Amino acid sequence: MNTIKELYDYREMIFSLVRRDLKGRYKGSVLGFLWTFLNPLLQLGVYTMVFSIIMRSDVEDYYLFLFVALVPWIFFSTSLSGGASCIWSQKEMVKKIYFPREVLPIAFVTSQFVNMLLSFCVIFPILIINKKPINIQALCWLPFIMLIEYLLSLSVAMLTSGITVYLRDVEYILAIIVMAWQFLTPVLYSIEQVPEELKVIFTLNPMSPIIIAYRDILYYGKAPNAATLMQAIILGIILLMIGCFSFSKLKKHFAEEL
Repeated sequence: MNTIKELYDYREMIFSLVRRDLKGRYKGSVLGFLWTFLNPLLQLGVYTMVFSIIMRSDVEDYYLFLFVALVPWIFFSTSLSGGASCIWSQKEMVKKIYFPREVLPIAFVTSQFVNMLLSFCVIFPILIINKKPINIQALCWLPFIMLIEYLLSLSVAMLTSGITVYLRDVEYILAIIVMAWQFLTPVLYSIEQVPEELKVIFTLNPMSPIIIAYRDILYYGKAPNAATLMQAIILGIILLMIGCFSFSKLKKHFAEEL
């Protein structure tokens, strides 16, 4: 409770760091903030070409099937890989100024979350143009799923950023982990395609129920399954507790290690 109160007291610092990250991300580039929309669109184009033309997929409107899962995945993967260095990259601030160290991963993940919300400005027009059914009742679940994913992303960012201060190799190992994690998450394919003997692995993957929920709401136009929601909540809470506990232990010696 003391940490929560302290974070509330430093809320202006969090907002300031988020604004700085959003403004500085594409500073100096020709297209600037347009990269927020171009990045997921370009990835979508590559995956669609591979799985719709070269390795043909039987899924109807595969590019939509992929896009509604790809945008949330980009948010999570960026929070995981980029979040690992959010303490190290601000080491001068950490060594010289006192503030709750949780501010840095929270600000980083929040800026990525805003980025994802902006990308959804592309998703909805595409769904409308392609005459996909938009279920208003199902859409009511979307903020709840986003909140669960935000907490999950914050959990992994806190865990990896704390460990990276002590072990710099983690930042590079995460590139392999993120790639493997994507293929073990039903982003490029449907969960129904997973063999029964491997489904236990996907059950333990906290991103699986989240991606399935996004796809249910946006692609199939239906409310997410109750079991899927419960699985996402339970796994999210467990990871949040692990992330917070680990970070609280590791942050005590950040200044000495940096």
